[in-house]
Amino acid sequence: MGLREMKQIWIILKKTGAYKIISGFFSFLLLCALVIWRIEAEVKTFGEALWYCFATVSTIGFGDITVDTTVSRILTVLLSVYAVATLAIFTAVIVNYFQQVISRGQKEKIHQFMKKLERLPKLSPDELEQLSLQAREWNKG
Repeated sequence: MGLREMKQIWIILKKTGAYKIISGFFSFLLLCALVIWRIEAEVKTFGEALWYCFATVSTIGFGDITVDTTVSRILTVLLSVYAVATLAIFTAVIVNYFQQVISRGQKEKIHQFMKKLERLPKLSPDELEQLSLQAREWNKG
């Protein structure tokens, strides 16, 4: 995925407001990691807390770090639900992006086809044959 595509995805995220949800998710993830790091005896570093949160939101759940306090368990549940919702929204944004790309391509093809139709009386026999083949191809698809 190139810079142009990333820029287009950012525009879509901005237009839909999904960037707020994604930013909020990462902020909440960091907050959860901070709280878990501070209240869990088994979690020695902030990095371990981030690792635990990553394993939770990715649904991998390695089990190398566990939480025991009620607060941490509640945060884990909330973080998991938030992650699922955020992933669904992000997926919808990506699908929307590709639908727009496909739609633009189809519109461009139709526009070119219509320009040829406008020049129909001036087209050569070869151009008419090509236009006919293109119309049959689109009719099949």
